[in-house]
Amino acid sequence: MALFEAKNVTKQFGSQLALDKVSISVPEQCIYGLLGPNGAGKTTLIRIINQITGPDSGELFLNGKKLVPEDVLKIGYLPEERGLYKKMKVGEQALYFAQLKGLSKTEAMKRLKYWFKKLDIVDWWGKKVEELSKGMQQKVQFITTVLHEPRLIIFDEPFTGFDPVNTNTIKKEILFLRERGATIIFSTHNMESVEELCDNITLIDRAKTILEGSVDEIRSKWAANEYDLVFEGDANIEDNGHYQILNRHKDNNKSIIRLKTTTDISTNDILKNVIKSGKVLSFNPALPSMNEIFIRVVEAQN
Repeated sequence: MALFEAKNVTKQFGSQLALDKVSISVPEQCIYGLLGPNGAGKTTLIRIINQITGPDSGELFLNGKKLVPEDVLKIGYLPEERGLYKKMKVGEQALYFAQLKGLSKTEAMKRLKYWFKKLDIVDWWGKKVEELSKGMQQKVQFITTVLHEPRLIIFDEPFTGFDPVNTNTIKKEILFLRERGATIIFSTHNMESVEELCDNITLIDRAKTILEGSVDEIRSKWAANEYDLVFEGDANIEDNGHYQILNRHKDNNKSIIRLKTTTDISTNDILKNVIKSGKVLSFNPALPSMNEIFIRVVEAQN
């Protein structure tokens, strides 16, 4: 069941078409990647979901019902551009945002103590935001985003300002939130994070949806006709009428080769052919990374 749906959403700013009949369906308790190059329309769609702006046409649904202004209390939003008040103390600010989301002061304090301890920022409660590093500020804003336990959470480039250790910490927290029942829309340019975290994705380019589906299914589909071969030592394998060599490199005493079939040759016949070139240690379908797929799909549109 979809927790959130956008159907044929269109938005235009003057002569600029930002979204052209874009639809997404985000399953409940899923991490959903919203991807695309700069200017593709991702941020516009996120702003529409948060009711910061409205669509020119199309419909949006939360839990099967049309999205209404009151639903903003059921959504958590971490924008790419941070929105903390630099002169305000961290604890006071976090408490203020929690109460804006409908929490009582008592409940907000209880939850804030839990999260500040969990993310190891208890000592920063009485500091001003401007005294914090970008990473620490990002932790504070992460907490204010999830504190009211929203059904739908939207993270727009959530790892900005983090070192690898803190990035890993926040990744674990995102997975933890999903395990506790949250549905997450995750917008990022980091394709490694997409592979690690996302169940499904939609790729938007030039205001249109150009790719969507589960990450595993997309990678398997784009792996069609490509294989990775590992040989012991050197391997003198070249293009022929059935396949072409895409790349090759050496790793210690191994030759690693990726080939792409150009006919309907079977994997058994490929193996019969390549074992003449050396000892085959492994032969597997090549699963392209989401970064490779992203580049291929976007370049195909240009």
